[in-house]
Amino acid sequence: MRSRIVVALALAGWLAPQRAGANNFHPADPAHRWSFPADFRAHPGYRNEWWYFTGTLAAEDDPGRRLGFQLTFFRVGLAPSAPALPSAWATADAVMVHAAVTDVSRGTHLFSEVLWRAIPLLGGFPEAPDPVLAWARAPPGTDARWEVRMERGGFRLAMRDGAQGLALDLSLEPRKPPALQGPNGLSRKSGSEGYASLYVSLTRLETAGTIELDGRRLAVRGEAWMDRELGSSQLAPDQVGWDWWSLRLRDGRDLMLYVLRRKDGSASWRSGTLVDRLGRVKLLAPEEWSVRATGSWRSESSGAIYPSGWEVSVPGEAIRVALSPEVRAAENRSALVPGLFYWEGPVTAKDGRGEPAGEGYVELTGYGERSRPPL
Repeated sequence: MRSRIVVALALAGWLAPQRAGANNFHPADPAHRWSFPADFRAHPGYRNEWWYFTGTLAAEDDPGRRLGFQLTFFRVGLAPSAPALPSAWATADAVMVHAAVTDVSRGTHLFSEVLWRAIPLLGGFPEAPDPVLAWARAPPGTDARWEVRMERGGFRLAMRDGAQGLALDLSLEPRKPPALQGPNGLSRKSGSEGYASLYVSLTRLETAGTIELDGRRLAVRGEAWMDRELGSSQLAPDQVGWDWWSLRLRDGRDLMLYVLRRKDGSASWRSGTLVDRLGRVKLLAPEEWSVRATGSWRSESSGAIYPSGWEVSVPGEAIRVALSPEVRAAENRSALVPGLFYWEGPVTAKDGRGEPAGEGYVELTGYGERSRPPL
């Protein structure tokens, strides 16, 4: 328990805005030479990176039942390299994992988390040829491992939390090539120098497996999205959080948009990409798209007021859709890192005639007093 408190305190300090290169961590390299599957593996020396999976699924044996899922593995750099000590506890990293399942049919949202030192007993980021990319021990009381591994050209996800009655075991196979988010995958976060990450997405992952809720195992099938991001900075000093949208449109295109916000709610930085049916990426200039919130939702747990419902428009690409959260109460609230809470949930898209136009996920961070973004 004491080691977890130390890691949590380190994370709490680390979650404050950091400039690239701080404490000798690597800055995002605009000339990075992308190589897959190598770049799906951990990149020691960067301050932070994550493997971020979200998706929407249908229960095959329960017609009409829809589920959303999130499973995110974070590598948190506590130091650029491990201290030179003859101990298995000498590590440069922490591993944090967030898992959530939104049961659309029942209007519920379950969140689970783990946070450990990256040491042999608790978690880590294995090197090749190990197929595991990241893993962590399940929460205390559950004898299991949470992990993301490469499998048959795709990924396998697994987690279990016995106390919550929650588990998932999913296989994901890409249907499009990796999409670089920004020129050569360099995703700027600010007009000021030094705020950027390396960012790539797999926007269409055919997904199948099982999800367990309340002791019942459901066979599920659907689609997912993976974000892979690494760097050593995140928010600039004038930024408090971000709004992020990932949409898989029914016409086969995929849209990613994000806005980094100032404290007064105004946009500090905006970025967008459109992936066509064949996987070709078009970078969208800020003036080429817009998002307008159409409602709000207040969390009774955190007191945060989040936007809820949006109109998304990309006029030059004939995209105009209305997004609705499938469950409004989809807030993730950490019990391990003080002030860490954010909204993450599945959304549906409808066109101007009110017809289904797609589905996706939305993440909202930095809302509410003393809120910290997830990384």
